[in-house]
Amino acid sequence: MSPEPTTQRTTRKTSKPKNVARAKKEDSQDVVHATTLLVDKEGSNLAATTIPLDKIVMPKTQPRRYFAPKAMQSLVESVKRNGILVPLLLRPMGDKYELVAGERRYKAAKDIGLSEVPATIREISDFQAMQYALTENLQREDLNPVEETEGILDLLGLRLETDRQGVISLLNKLAKVKRGLADNNVRPEESLLVEEIFTSIGRITPEAFRTHRVPLLNLHSDILEALRSGQIEYTKAREIDKISSDYDRIELLEAAIEHSLSLNQIREQVKALQPPSQNGELQKLLEKTYKKAKKSKVWSDHDKQEKLKSLLFELQYLLSTED
Repeated sequence: MSPEPTTQRTTRKTSKPKNVARAKKEDSQDVVHATTLLVDKEGSNLAATTIPLDKIVMPKTQPRRYFAPKAMQSLVESVKRNGILVPLLLRPMGDKYELVAGERRYKAAKDIGLSEVPATIREISDFQAMQYALTENLQREDLNPVEETEGILDLLGLRLETDRQGVISLLNKLAKVKRGLADNNVRPEESLLVEEIFTSIGRITPEAFRTHRVPLLNLHSDILEALRSGQIEYTKAREIDKISSDYDRIELLEAAIEHSLSLNQIREQVKALQPPSQNGELQKLLEKTYKKAKKSKVWSDHDKQEKLKSLLFELQYLLSTED
């Protein structure tokens, strides 16, 4: 079947207000957002055209990596019924076009086998492309906290011409200056840019972002992935991350997800898994001894091996008496 009927169907659906009214909530929000994106500085609307899907490439940096299956399926069904109501936003990239905004619509189109989609082509900079992509996701459906944090850091990095670590370092400097703990060695234009970007995002202040969101990127990898995939809230994730034992941490993480444990329940579990403060030194000694034993030459000395075996049997007996 040729793509022409699909294109005509999409055009007819877009032109009828009653179809927009029946669309899903996220589609309505897409319409509002697209109206903002597709108006140039002079206020004239940018005309949409039809672009083959195989001519569209994904950007190197994307603020969204995880898409909730249920929400995506809802959008796929909407596109099946109504077509793509809002054109994708693309920018020229050689003989192809890079996707700027509309990744969910692009994925939905691929899922149902469309060969082409309505799109608006616009010449925009790297910074504008990232800002559009991040803003679209923030306005329509929240990014999960990890993706939001990474996206904002990348947005700041692009504007300040530095990497994520450079952005974090600047935010720390600004915080110290604000508290009077350091001389003001931050360039005024950098400080203004930071304030401008956070104001445009409108969701969080620079200080709240620095103290509550940036630390998320230092979570254990298992916690980070669960948070990235939307399986657990970030307040619960940060609490579970306090557990140093990989086994206990993963076990509690799985239980929290499976049984939807509350934050208070998780805190109780974390507290129970932490060693009593008076025994903290003993636990550290045991862990240090274990690490030292792994690197020791005891494994090549028969007499030392026998002595170690005897000590381990005593330890096992001591622990077994607790059962």
